[in-house]
Amino acid sequence: MLFSLTKKWSMKTFQNKVVWITGASSGIGEALARVCAREGARLVLTARREEELRRVAAGAGLPEESLFILPADLSAYDQAEKLAGQVIQRFGRIDVLFNNAGISSRAIAMETPVGIDRKVMDLDFFSVVALTKAVVPGMLERKEGHIVVTSSVMGKIGTPMRSAYSAAKHALHGFFESMRMEIDGSGVQITLLCPGYIRTQVSVNAITASGEKFNKMSRYQEKGKDPLKFAEKVIRGVKKGKREISYGGIETFGPILYRISPRAVHAYMKKQNRKKSYTE
Repeated sequence: MLFSLTKKWSMKTFQNKVVWITGASSGIGEALARVCAREGARLVLTARREEELRRVAAGAGLPEESLFILPADLSAYDQAEKLAGQVIQRFGRIDVLFNNAGISSRAIAMETPVGIDRKVMDLDFFSVVALTKAVVPGMLERKEGHIVVTSSVMGKIGTPMRSAYSAAKHALHGFFESMRMEIDGSGVQITLLCPGYIRTQVSVNAITASGEKFNKMSRYQEKGKDPLKFAEKVIRGVKKGKREISYGGIETFGPILYRISPRAVHAYMKKQNRKKSYTE
């Protein structure tokens, strides 16, 4: 169903809004939880590790009636409607969905079994699509809501050793940019997040060609931007109805430079790959 350009819903405040954050047990998700709690939101926190969700919830400092800890393995995306139903049962609605759960990859494309590629796609793309489809109907009915999707700079430009991750992030842009046009004027907004290097455990938890954890902190990640500062920028951007929010260092200019001179960017990345910097 296509909507006409009749209504633009803008969320000026997070006060008492029901905010569902996936991947909330660490990194960007944890930072978003802290900032949303500070803004007075009611939080739904989802990730696999319940003990870490409880730690994040305790740090949020919200009263028990404003918190819902909902542990789940989102890669089992056939459970999306059930999970959304549990949130509705608890709070009555969902105002904002932060699709933040995901996993990175550290593997050479031709050495990676398709099953590993699929594992990354299942969590980083299909689970996001499934959860969105479970949540958006209620937003459309109320004519208000906001979907926020954590993509990456690598959703616009591929880099060595990240083929599955980059593919999933590119897919998010294709899906949600199309969906945004379809529901424009419905009152439901979509924001894509394109962070560069943020100081999180994403490289440590990245999956290798064998299916094991990479288990190394990337030196780029270690020197990355503060996730709390990124979360604060995200919340400001969502309030303003931003379509896309970028944050990071010089790497965020990569997609722009690539449009100007793909050959030059390719040569630079090839040189970096020879230095093995992409595995660090």
